[in-house]
Amino acid sequence: MPFTPTLVYAEATPNPDVMKFVANRLIIEPMKQVEYLSAEETDGAPLAKELFKGGYVKSLFFSNNFVSITRNETMEWSKMVSAVREFLQDYLTKGLPVIEVYPEKQAAVEESVSAPAPDSPEEAITQILEEYIRPAVEQDGGAITFRSFQNGIVTVALQGSCSGCPSSKITLKSGIEALLKRMVPGVEEVVAEEI
Repeated sequence: MPFTPTLVYAEATPNPDVMKFVANRLIIEPMKQVEYLSAEETDGAPLAKELFKGGYVKSLFFSNNFVSITRNETMEWSKMVSAVREFLQDYLTKGLPVIEVYPEKQAAVEESVSAPAPDSPEEAITQILEEYIRPAVEQDGGAITFRSFQNGIVTVALQGSCSGCPSSKITLKSGIEALLKRMVPGVEEVVAEEI
């Protein structure tokens, strides 16, 4: 089998504190998403542990073929993008492990979101989020997850570049809320919770 290096490129996100680093292959299990908010949470995640060692990382979000890195406010992207990209490319090309054990917190989040009943408003909301919203959010280095629908209020969780992004409130209200109000009867508001 011929040797194929892993290529990594950096993409700016709407959140100026977050840079998305994209590989030319999957770096974690398909359909998994994991967020690390501190170095203390990185047991079982060798790559995350290494990235936190640099002192420039505030948080990490892994999904499919990318990692979104939220920088520490004291660091400038212009001074570190190339070094981070090269580090990731070298690490992934060597075939070193990214995530060996998914955090219990992540498993709890996945289990707490149960499948909605067929033909329910929750199912319609979930389908719209999956079909229309998730691809755009992932393209920007983030994730959106349906949490609940009660009394006309849709609650979603934002992760990665979306968490703390200055434009996420505008996107949430003028984009996501407007779309759900138009397509799902009974939706009055969309709010975000922190995971």
